[in-house]
Amino acid sequence: MTRIVIVGASVGGVKTAQGLRSGGFDGEIVVVEKEDVAHPYDKPPLSKAYLTSPDDLGAIRLIDQEDLAAIDASWRFGVAATGLDPAAKELLLEDGERLAYDALVIATGSRARTSPWGEGPGIHVLRTTADAHALRSALQPGRRLVIVGGGFIGAEVAATARKAGVDVTIVDPLPAPMSRVLNEDVGRIFLDKHAAEGVRTRFGTGVDGVERVGRELEVRLSDGERITADALLVGIGAVVNTEWLEGSGLVVDNGIVTDGRLRAIGAADVFVVGDVCRWQHEDGSGSTRLEHWTSAADQARLVAHNLLSPAEARAYVPVEYVWSDQYDWKIQVVGRTGSAESQLIGDPAHDRFAVVYSDGARVTGAVIVNWPRALIAARRAVADRGDADALVTMLTEITAKAPAPVVS
Repeated sequence: MTRIVIVGASVGGVKTAQGLRSGGFDGEIVVVEKEDVAHPYDKPPLSKAYLTSPDDLGAIRLIDQEDLAAIDASWRFGVAATGLDPAAKELLLEDGERLAYDALVIATGSRARTSPWGEGPGIHVLRTTADAHALRSALQPGRRLVIVGGGFIGAEVAATARKAGVDVTIVDPLPAPMSRVLNEDVGRIFLDKHAAEGVRTRFGTGVDGVERVGRELEVRLSDGERITADALLVGIGAVVNTEWLEGSGLVVDNGIVTDGRLRAIGAADVFVVGDVCRWQHEDGSGSTRLEHWTSAADQARLVAHNLLSPAEARAYVPVEYVWSDQYDWKIQVVGRTGSAESQLIGDPAHDRFAVVYSDGARVTGAVIVNWPRALIAARRAVADRGDADALVTMLTEITAKAPAPVVS
């Protein structure tokens, strides 16, 4: 191979390029990125402290300048991919160029789902630095923010905005924040935390409409309540960026479908990483798509290895991991959560606890808050499909012996 083209300069694309260089690839790397930015940046901070700080893009670089230079790639920022011709091994760009490749890595990620209540001043989504900068101006002390959607992004923004003195209301038809991922009972622990921090919560309620009244927004809820706001954040999920692949022959089904080694079905020289990747399990049990930073990074390292060592190609078998910062809680989620079989260890009132999920016998996942030792044990148990009762017993014994932490 003499040229590898990567579409997307977020974590999946950048980590793939780094993996190729560290693995000994000395050919040409071209990275194409639709967003017109100066350098790759990290997206998780956008819903956290960066949202209310005066920092610019330089504060959230994905990698520093020295590591960027070491990749020795040709960076094409501000240029979107518009099509793919796998037979000719060419990537079509919006400026008309047909960029030839020996191998292609698609890391185009996803975008925020747009507001079904229209757009305009005061109505925001959050996915890019441009989105974050637009929302910043609304997050001033005493201003009123309504967040539609109580998933991780909505919950993180609520915590960030409250710390900045913003009046916050979360609205979601689900019964509790993050309950789609964590289950209702566990979600209610986080509901209580947000309420204790002063967030108004309207869970179990939808939004029927949004109207502009002068310089304010009036949010009309399904139960008849009307909430006046200065700004509205629509956090109702993401849409994978695959439209540009229409007619390419790649299999697209809420993501680009790959084999277990992350190679696109029907295109031997095309690999996929990150949010846009839907890989088939090697055991034939179905397919999965993840939207985690760590998953994108792990997939990138695997793809770099598989590109450089095809005879020793490995399958992707993840131990899922995602984190979230909300108020003084460091929330870490391992494995598959959400099942009804869950056990709480510790006391949320003491700002340190764990929830262990199981299939009735084996550990499938865990949620850990402010408890590093429990995280280590949970990650090991999830990876090994350990006995759930044994993990619960061990964590319970640790809790009994150790004093509750003091969280500043």
